Amino acid sequence: MSFCRKLVCQVAYTLKYIQRDLGYASLKSQRLSSWNTINISNSLKSGRSPSTCAGSFISVVQSRRTRTAAMAPKRKLGEADNSEPSKKAAAGTPIVNPKRWRELNKGEVKEGPVIYWMSRDQRAKHNWALLHACEVASKTGSPVAVVFNLMESYLGAGARQFGFMLRGLKVLEPKLAELNIPFFIVKGDATQTIPTFVADSKAALLVTDFAPTRHGREWRDTVATNIGEVPFHEVEAHNVVPTWVASDKRETGARTIRPKIHRALPEWFKDIPAVEKQAAWTGQQPAKFDWDSEIAEVLERGKDVPEVTWCEPGEDAGWEALMGFLNRLKGYHELRNKPAAKALSNLSPYYHFGQLSCQQAAVEVAKLKGKHKAEVDAFLEEAVVRRELSDNYVFYEPNYDNLDACAGWAKETLQKHSTDKREYIYTWDELEKGETHDELWNAAQHEMVYVGKMHGFMRMYWGKKILEWTESPEQALDYALRLNDKWELDGRDSNGYVGVMWSIGGVHDQGWGEREIFGKIRYMNYAGCKRKFDIATYVKMVNAMVADVKKVRTFPF
Repeated sequence: MSFCRKLVCQVAYTLKYIQRDLGYASLKSQRLSSWNTINISNSLKSGRSPSTCAGSFISVVQSRRTRTAAMAPKRKLGEADNSEPSKKAAAGTPIVNPKRWRELNKGEVKEGPVIYWMSRDQRAKHNWALLHACEVASKTGSPVAVVFNLMESYLGAGARQFGFMLRGLKVLEPKLAELNIPFFIVKGDATQTIPTFVADSKAALLVTDFAPTRHGREWRDTVATNIGEVPFHEVEAHNVVPTWVASDKRETGARTIRPKIHRALPEWFKDIPAVEKQAAWTGQQPAKFDWDSEIAEVLERGKDVPEVTWCEPGEDAGWEALMGFLNRLKGYHELRNKPAAKALSNLSPYYHFGQLSCQQAAVEVAKLKGKHKAEVDAFLEEAVVRRELSDNYVFYEPNYDNLDACAGWAKETLQKHSTDKREYIYTWDELEKGETHDELWNAAQHEMVYVGKMHGFMRMYWGKKILEWTESPEQALDYALRLNDKWELDGRDSNGYVGVMWSIGGVHDQGWGEREIFGKIRYMNYAGCKRKFDIATYVKMVNAMVADVKKVRTFPF
């Protein structure tokens, strides 16, 4: 059988089950499968590549899901879609796809409490890790508890980041209580506090959410050892397609991971069901946590990086931000790279702290594809493909935050031009304060420092100029990562590491024409930005935002 014929048969077979999962019981399976098979066959006959055909297949699936969503009643945040998930559960089909989680400690889960060590995904709704904990507990009628380890410091985070996180956790506590799930806060070294909690609660299973950074992986590995024979499950609750499912290696760039994600989407791209009320917790109850006092403490300790004023923490606020973006989705594909247009979703802080599920956000946006196809396609490329490419890079590249991660051509060209004469060299203080000769770069830096979120297009320009204005590529990378982690509300994140490494080290990029300082690393300049958008309008907008922030926040400079 030829490759094309095999692909046609495989697609037809898959569509049969996708049709069932999407609830098209009234349609005849053979007619739906045949219609899509004809579309794929015609695409193959026309000479289009298999990967392109797979993209067409995804479009068919997404368009049908959009029509289904349009016919369904609107749901509030976390409201269960009781039609299909409940039928699946009744039939014994797992709520959480077994490929979404993996065993860090193997073993049979016996009767007893299930503990969810919450870390990256800090929400009660649309949380696959919490759903997995509850699903396993339900098999024995056991209770579930959530524990969160609070550290005093993490990679330069200040009041801005710790305050946002704690305020979001404060919102989370009563939401878990409504589900009969107690919320415990422990402080200190997670490799000690979590095993102690597991032992004290006589847990039958420990569950945690997936994070690709080395610190999180080291913590989980040590906890796995320290809890002995207690089973330990890690759940991918942050991405649509689990990182280890999307690819088993570090991908070269978006062009190599995109077809893999597209092929996987029919299995993974769906509404996330609601968590049901759990069995009553019979163990020791959480000590009353003084949220206001704790928040006041972190605000004082990290006061040099004060809280932002434009972004309200918590999963309710995250959902409202998503709904607001849906109302202004029109034109997103054309305006998202214009820094003064205010067209971005501004959801990244909620993604970063896990207060909003990127999967559910993508599903909600996709429901508008019939009306805003170009906008939806552009959003899904950024929110799904590019975000998952970032996690892929950090997960599979141990040197994700240093130049050893760069491709051979990039390391060679940076080394070759490392001693090139720089017209400008700025100190750390000058860069942090935004005191360079370039009004555009200064505005971008001020947006980061005072607003806490720099426009995505400006992040590229910002990073490349740091390479141009520092003494070496190594210093440029150090400065850029430290500035990003200190001032960005969504810093210390896979997307931040990839953004800086793309700008300075050519990660996920290709070699370009050779020039001074940059070598073959892609170059960006003021004139190029001027052709793309109105610089004066952007600078004026940032200056106005900075003036407003300074009225209510105090900065160290």
